[in-house]
Amino acid sequence: MSRLLNYNCLDFETANEQPSSVCSVGVVFVRDDVIVDSFYSLIHPAPEYYRWFCCQVHGLCERDTDSAPLFPQVWEQIHPLLEGYPLVVHNARFDEGCLKAVHRVYRMDYPDYVFYDTLAASRRCFGRRLPNHQLQTVAAACGYDLLNHHHALADAEACARIAMEIL
Repeated sequence: MSRLLNYNCLDFETANEQPSSVCSVGVVFVRDDVIVDSFYSLIHPAPEYYRWFCCQVHGLCERDTDSAPLFPQVWEQIHPLLEGYPLVVHNARFDEGCLKAVHRVYRMDYPDYVFYDTLAASRRCFGRRLPNHQLQTVAAACGYDLLNHHHALADAEACARIAMEIL
């Protein structure tokens, strides 16, 4: 299998239990196996409420995103940069689910993105040698210290570092 060299790593944080409630996004752009750029934005979530648990996980709450742009405004900036490249995420079920859900909420056309999942790759690569396959654990196994876990851009960068090692 050939090595994946050009891709975009994506991570969402959500305000509540609804997958469409993205409140921040981080994207890391990798070309020829080198991080060349990144993007981060807060997003006004839909539906527009926060659960205590989510705030505890990522530290964002209403005051952080009250004046943030809606998802379509943020995605308008991102999607041209994604075209032609696969998306790499850690736990595709979550991030791909969020992306599809928020596209549905805003009745936006959903491109058929190709996803690679570093969680699945970690399970294949490391198996039972790791105590778990959480992002910070896999990042550490790949020699990367994830310092700001659950910040969308930090998580996207950790995903990129993992992808560079095992995809």
